[in-house]
Amino acid sequence: MSGLRERKKAKTRAAIQEHALRLFRDQGYAETTVQEIAAAAEVSPATFFRYFPTKEDTIVLDRLDPVMIELFRNQPAEMSPTDALRASIKQSLDTLSEEEWALESERQHLVMHAPELRVRMLDQLYEGIDLLASLAAERTGRAPDDIAVRAWAGAVVGVVMATYQQLEVDGPLPKYLETMDRAFDQLGGLRLEP
Repeated sequence: MSGLRERKKAKTRAAIQEHALRLFRDQGYAETTVQEIAAAAEVSPATFFRYFPTKEDTIVLDRLDPVMIELFRNQPAEMSPTDALRASIKQSLDTLSEEEWALESERQHLVMHAPELRVRMLDQLYEGIDLLASLAAERTGRAPDDIAVRAWAGAVVGVVMATYQQLEVDGPLPKYLETMDRAFDQLGGLRLEP
């Protein structure tokens, strides 16, 4: 029963986000209200706020993160964190549908063009260091606060930030992920082994 409930929640969350993205694209981020998003998604404003504490959260929710985390954890144990991450990125390109990639590309485009969202994205990048450090610690048997683990996680986030502007230059998100994967070659000297 709880599996069905969770799927329904995920479906409602996705619907709200999709309607929000469409309205932001059509009307502009600042011009779109929570009430308009809720009406388009056919939910009440109270329901909207159960899923998203703020309007910004409809954009900063990254549906790709859980997919990437699962793919990372499922990589062979003998892979280094960098190799596991790169394999996960490659596999993610085959995991999501074209529609899902289009929505994610649109979400990223909105983040790049709304200053208030870029600020939230920076907060997420700092949180990403903690998440990556935890994942690398699981894989290597080291502590998440081990300086080598934190340095690796910070370097990965640095690659993401350094290649982020390529998102617009290269076009769709899968192309950007390929660019980011190539940039991981620069981490060759920063090997994190168990």
